[in-house]
Amino acid sequence: MPGIDYDRAREEITMEEVLTLMGFEPTSRNGDQWYGGCPFHACASRRRRCFSVNVALGVYNCHECHRKGQQLQLWAAYIDVPLHPATIDLYWTLGRDVPWLAEFNRS
Repeated sequence: MPGIDYDRAREEITMEEVLTLMGFEPTSRNGDQWYGGCPFHACASRRRRCFSVNVALGVYNCHECHRKGQQLQLWAAYIDVPLHPATIDLYWTLGRDVPWLAEFNRS
């Protein structure tokens, strides 16, 4: 299976793009830090702020279910597939070319 340049993918796809595709709407924002309900489960907290995202750093964390990672991992968890096919799906969903590793692009 061809390799993906994940470093390039993390640079090209923002956390905000992934959150938009997921339909995530924060309940509050503090600069680059966004808070809201976890897209994976119903938050028990009254304020629905168990899920936090730093859009500048491209990282997320749920303080209840303990899922965390960066934007590619978030998409993989959201569509419930491993990272490699999830990254391909994310690029296709965004209408972009997948950043394949150069050694796999030889024709």
